[in-house]
Amino acid sequence: MVEESYVTYVMFNIVLVHPEIPHNTGAAGRLALATGARLHLVKPLGFSIDEKTVKRAGLDYWKEVDLVVWESWEEFEASVTDVKRMFLLTTKASKAHWDAEFQHGDYLLFGRETRGLSEELIESHQDTAIKIPMEEGSTRSLNLATAVGIVLYEGVRQLSTQ
Repeated sequence: MVEESYVTYVMFNIVLVHPEIPHNTGAAGRLALATGARLHLVKPLGFSIDEKTVKRAGLDYWKEVDLVVWESWEEFEASVTDVKRMFLLTTKASKAHWDAEFQHGDYLLFGRETRGLSEELIESHQDTAIKIPMEEGSTRSLNLATAVGIVLYEGVRQLSTQ
């Protein structure tokens, strides 16, 4: 269990680029809320986040999520003051997520469920691309919400020991 003594000041930025499945986004929102992180959604989204849709999905906590919705990748990227603190999660990276040295305010970027992040984006940020190691030949990728949880809590763990 995460101790409240450091959850209150841990702040990561979870960034979902073009998410497609509302329940994954809902689960990422719950993770953000539980860790004091901010959730960024970069349009286009594969679903609506209007009040009716959120209620139907049972996301009664959604109004408490620190949420920013961006109209485009360009708009989001222009808001980031230090792109070296953007960690791109991709199966194409060679560095494991636990080898990243996380800091307060870091951005954890995740791509859409069916395609991940674009090749162009990954190539332009090779130095901060990281992966969650998986057994070779086991599966193509992990569920988006699961991946967010794994990397986010590694960041929380690292910051709790500083």
